[in-house]
Amino acid sequence: MGAQRMQIGEVADRTGLSLRTIRHYEEVGLAPPSARSQGGFRLYTDDDVNRLLVIKRMKPLGFTLEEMRDLLTVLDDLQSGPAEGAGRAELLKRLALYRALVEERCDKMRTRLADAEQFSAELATELRQHGRS
Repeated sequence: MGAQRMQIGEVADRTGLSLRTIRHYEEVGLAPPSARSQGGFRLYTDDDVNRLLVIKRMKPLGFTLEEMRDLLTVLDDLQSGPAEGAGRAELLKRLALYRALVEERCDKMRTRLADAEQFSAELATELRQHGRS
């Protein structure tokens, strides 16, 4: 049974990414569609959608296109690459590095969010003190 193929509009709906963003990720080589229709329309699979979701999650964490490309390569190689040995160990080491970077960046975002929430609470207090809610 063949994989279901979707056009770019459905992929945009499923990922929350704009058509322009999806096309950009194709242009820079991060997420090319798996196929094209006879009419030239981009056709995507669930694996393509998952790849775009990885990119979408990396973007707000400040990863560069090169880092995105590297992590996607690691994930691709783990899916289809060496099942054991030094090659697999190196891939797992790189994956663990990205996991640590994600955690570090999430911690920074949590701190910034807590600061923003505190600031919002302070402004709400100011409003209450001056007669507005």
